[in-house]
Amino acid sequence: MYEVNYKDNDYKVEILSRNGNKITISVDDRVYDIDVTEPESGIFSILYNNKSVQYSFFPEKDDRKKYKVYHGDKEWNLEIIDPQRRYRKSRKGDDGDDSNYISTPMPGKVVKILVKEGDKVPAGSTVIIISAMKMESEYKVTSDRVVKEVLVKEGDNIDGDQPLIIFE
Repeated sequence: MYEVNYKDNDYKVEILSRNGNKITISVDDRVYDIDVTEPESGIFSILYNNKSVQYSFFPEKDDRKKYKVYHGDKEWNLEIIDPQRRYRKSRKGDDGDDSNYISTPMPGKVVKILVKEGDKVPAGSTVIIISAMKMESEYKVTSDRVVKEVLVKEGDNIDGDQPLIIFE
C-alpha cells in the first residue's frame, strides 16, 4: 500500500495483483486492470480500457519521493507519502526537533539501527530503519543530536508511537 499526495489530497494506492505487465491496482478503493510497460527509464506506457497513454516520471533532485509527472502538455506534482512523512505531516509541519525521541506512527519491525548510545549524530543522518506495510522507511534527525538511549534491537517488532531512540 502506498499513499500518494496530489494537490494536497492523499490517495491510497495498492497493487492487488501482478502477472507480467498486467497489474490490478486499487486507488482509493476503485479497482483498475491495466497493462504497463516501461520502454525507457521513467517512461511508462499504460493500456487501460483499450486506450494507450504514456506518462513520464521524473524524480526531484533532492527528494526521490517527489515526482514531476508529464502526459502530453499536462504536468502534475506527486509525492509518495511514507510513514515518516505521514507522521510529520500529521504534526502539521513540525520537524520533530521538539521531541527527545524517535518513534514510528505505525507498528512495524526494526530492520537496522545505525547509532549507539553516546553517538553524536549530525542533522540529516539516518538513525534507524523500520519496515512497515512491506515498505522500509529511514528515520533521520533534523538537527544535531546525541543518542542517550537505544530502546530496541534489530529484529524487534514495535508498536506505533513507541519510543525507539532517546536523545539528550
